[in-house]
Amino acid sequence: TPSRCPRQCSVAATGCWYCRLPLLLLFLVPGSSSASESNFELPDNAKQCFHEDIMQGTKGTLQFQVITGGHCDVDCRLEDPDGNGLYKKMKKQYDNYTFTASKNGTYKFCFSKEFSTFTHKTVYFDFQGGEDPPLLPGENRVRTLTQMQSVYVSIQEALKSVIDHQTHFRLREAQGRSSAEDLNTRVAYWLVREALILLVVSIAQVLLLKSFFSDKRTRTTCVES
Repeated sequence: TPSRCPRQCSVAATGCWYCRLPLLLLFLVPGSSSASESNFELPDNAKQCFHEDIMQGTKGTLQFQVITGGHCDVDCRLEDPDGNGLYKKMKKQYDNYTFTASKNGTYKFCFSKEFSTFTHKTVYFDFQGGEDPPLLPGENRVRTLTQMQSVYVSIQEALKSVIDHQTHFRLREAQGRSSAEDLNTRVAYWLVREALILLVVSIAQVLLLKSFFSDKRTRTTCVES
């Protein structure tokens, strides 16, 4: 009969590999060699740039999305250390661009909304430089992984997927909340205007009806001959 894991897991219990999974969850935090993730407010008719150091031959990925503001679009430009443009898009709501660094240096990516002078925008971006370090020593080499090691790698990939989905749904929730708050404000203003209009119309009707039933005194003038 197959052995069962006891309630108190022992490190020496080699047959009970899944007893140690709760301990592994404390250490399986996906990370990359170089990453920047943030959201910021872009003022009216402004431009904001960010910088990231990347080694030659390293793969980089830039992902951005406008959360709130106007038509939810922004201009984006990515430059290499020499100032050459690698990526340039105008009035994009969201996009994803992957490239390979041709030289060592500081790469710059900028967001601007010089075409808009009325509303500020909230922009989210995620810049990944390089690949995730291997979870296990020698993972990149061709070799057979044990059952426990395969579970480690599967959990790491699942956690990455969970983080990506959480980020996606948080952005959608922020967009939905912003739209709902804007709609609520417009409805409130419209209700106030309707209430004022009804008040004015009611007062006008009362005054009009009152004028119909009021006694009009006729004045007579005597003309002397």
